Amino acid sequence: MASLNVGNLGEYLREQRRQAQLSLRQLADAAGVSNPYLSQIERGLRKPSADILQQLAKALRISAETLYVQAGILDERDRDEVETRAVILSDPSISERQKQVLLQIYDAFRKENALEADEAPGGENTGADTAMPPTN
Repeated sequence: MASLNVGNLGEYLREQRRQAQLSLRQLADAAGVSNPYLSQIERGLRKPSADILQQLAKALRISAETLYVQAGILDERDRDEVETRAVILSDPSISERQKQVLLQIYDAFRKENALEADEAPGGENTGADTAMPPTN
């Protein structure tokens, strides 16, 4: 149910705000939203857009994807992929070309693993490709 996600999001936001030692007004100012609107989000009365979640995440210095998962916009698997891509793209020690090659390899592995999972009995990945050989 959407309201349940919104409530969980509000509780999560409140906890993150408290951990950051910010008042409701301070976070609202930093995120560029009104104090009453932020209060309604924290109480589970409003469902913020992805843009508002991104502004809140930036102000809290947390991952926007984490808030998207809390809001039900992304599921956990999507978040892992998005975060992996973000880490690769933000690495200043590798060139743009190297980043693109890494992303292509990453995509190829994900596609291969998805195909293996579909072909496994019951549609689940058996993990056979990562199993350790028996020791004698």
